[in-house]
Amino acid sequence: MQKDIPTESKTTEKADENPNPWIERYFNRKCYITFLTGCYSCHWQYREWEKTELGSCCCSWKEQLFYLFLVISFILSAIFLFVWVETSNEYNSFDWVVYLGTKRWFLWSILMLSTAGILTVYTCLLLIISCFLLWERIELYLHTCHKVVILLVILLCSFLLAVLSKYWTDKWLIAGLSLKIFAPFVHLSLLTVMIILSWPLAISTAHLESEVRIRRYRTTSYDDHEILEGCTNIFTRLKALQIAAGLPFLLILLCLYLMPMGIYSPCVLKKKDLGPKPAFFGHRGAPMLAPENTMMSFEKAVAHGASGLETDIYLSVDGMPFLMHDYDLSRTTNIREVLPSAAFDHSTSFNWTFLSSLNAGQWFVKNKPFFDMKPLSEADKRRASNQSIPSLVELLKLAKRERKFLIFDLFGPPPKHPFRYTFIRKVVKMILDSQIEQRLIFWLPGYDRDYVRNKAPGFQQVGRLATLDELTKENISIINVDYKRLFYRGLRHYKEAKIHINVYIVNEPWLFSLAWCYKINSVTTDNIQTLNQLSRPLFFMTPGYYTFMWLFLDIASAVIIGFVFYYHWC
Repeated sequence: MQKDIPTESKTTEKADENPNPWIERYFNRKCYITFLTGCYSCHWQYREWEKTELGSCCCSWKEQLFYLFLVISFILSAIFLFVWVETSNEYNSFDWVVYLGTKRWFLWSILMLSTAGILTVYTCLLLIISCFLLWERIELYLHTCHKVVILLVILLCSFLLAVLSKYWTDKWLIAGLSLKIFAPFVHLSLLTVMIILSWPLAISTAHLESEVRIRRYRTTSYDDHEILEGCTNIFTRLKALQIAAGLPFLLILLCLYLMPMGIYSPCVLKKKDLGPKPAFFGHRGAPMLAPENTMMSFEKAVAHGASGLETDIYLSVDGMPFLMHDYDLSRTTNIREVLPSAAFDHSTSFNWTFLSSLNAGQWFVKNKPFFDMKPLSEADKRRASNQSIPSLVELLKLAKRERKFLIFDLFGPPPKHPFRYTFIRKVVKMILDSQIEQRLIFWLPGYDRDYVRNKAPGFQQVGRLATLDELTKENISIINVDYKRLFYRGLRHYKEAKIHINVYIVNEPWLFSLAWCYKINSVTTDNIQTLNQLSRPLFFMTPGYYTFMWLFLDIASAVIIGFVFYYHWC
């Protein structure tokens, strides 16, 4: 019996020297270790690293501190990436805001997205490499360059998240809305991730248990009390590592199993309860297909099924209402080439003869206003390049011919403008002179509304996000609101009062699906060509189907995870 003990001891020592035979089977071990230490510590020359004692600390207190910083940097960069990905509906608005400050058009939103993605991938890879180093029991030493970059990542992400919290709180609202529709699928995806993670976790805990049993077997031949006490301390640390690794996993898994009990998604409903598809208002026409606020853009919107057209109106210095969104003409016309000295003057500072002579389409061909817009055909490029600023009269003719609703923002002229106090009356007169059906006009401006009601009683009066009492007092049954505000304020009360709801600006299919499931009447969109192709909401599920998937995946994941742990434990 005593002769057998040394033999088993030698066997276990060999097992300790090579605890990961599968790595050597598929990889050259020297290259593998050199790659890990090179990426993490910039040690690209192979040497035999002294392995840390199993159950003891993996590095010095300074390295432990920077490892904590690494985890924090990954969490912050992942949060920022998540928020920025979920707010893709607002990318064009963000680019426009940056343009106002820089007077240079660029897809700044995509630059931010790329930066967030790079930082998240960088910190994630460092964490993965550190886990492999810990698995190999090699002492962690993060290179100075990595330490500097990690601190910069923490500062940058903290700054960007603080800016979002202070100046763009709407971004957080959008992220919250996305969870409403994605939550059931996030739950199902996380269960799959837990199944995948159970394999390395089971290997780790089984390896620790094996180490405990081996060491306990060896201590049977020891008589020294101090040695036995030291072994007991090691056993305690190894068991603590098992609990530290396994207990959080089990708690997270239990939370995931119970997660559907706290999930509410408006797109988990019976088919009979799904409302009709919301109607479309083309935001400045179809700005992903043609230059915004041009006749080509509005015609494209009509061709893709728009029920109404949305635009912005200014009055020229000689009293002609024209279509323009910006306060100056620098972004969407060639005024920098024609009259550079007046490029940043107010849009209403010019007469109609000059405004109508400007090119309003070349910028669209040269500068890509939307990242995900499709390439233009040669015919569309030629047509877009020859667009000019349209007058309100031209748009009224199109809306009258196609019987499309018309909604617009009417901007008041600046001080000293000839029509400063009569611009409402000027626009109302032009609309009435066009002889368009009055019901097709969604009158949004709140200024001088009593005059408009008296002069054009057939106009449909549209309000903003106000209380039901205020809407009732103004005799308004249609509201035009920002979707971010609406979904968090009184949507149910508006629906109960049978208020017609139009939300803006909805470009992403998931956001349109959310509006559909909430039974919104209509949406204003830049992306009509994509949204019009949806025949049903994305991520739509019946309660019965979701319950089946919930129970099936819970049971299946429990069985698979249990089998994985049992297999490696044995």
